[in-house]
Amino acid sequence: MTPHSAVAPPAVPGQDETGLRTEYPFVLPRGFVDEQGTLHREGAMRLATARDEISTQTDSRVRQNPAYLTVLLLERTLVRLGSLPTVDSLVVECLFASDLAFLQDLYRRINQSGHTEVDVTCPNCHHDYAVDIAGDSAGEA
Repeated sequence: MTPHSAVAPPAVPGQDETGLRTEYPFVLPRGFVDEQGTLHREGAMRLATARDEISTQTDSRVRQNPAYLTVLLLERTLVRLGSLPTVDSLVVECLFASDLAFLQDLYRRINQSGHTEVDVTCPNCHHDYAVDIAGDSAGEA
């Protein structure tokens, strides 16, 4: 097998050479504020692997507190958040609760459903349509 660093980058960001979408861009509802006061809202999450799911379950922090599994899974699958050089467990721990809930839902959607869209109904006209909750649709801020 070829080392990961020797693999050519995909032609389309977030897609591998087979056309499988492996990364999902998002915009956090509130955003992470770093020590310098910079707000980081835009990021990307990759699909989780079996290794991500298995190795995090054996971590001592998860054995002490099962809720910590979420922190470790997000740390492993968040490939980018704003201009931060890395997304580590401390960054995930310091997210606002609404952003953590958003990322948990995004993780579940892309790894179980394979998409980031949710069906909604307009309360005025009762028209049904899909909305991309990741915020990467055209016109999203």
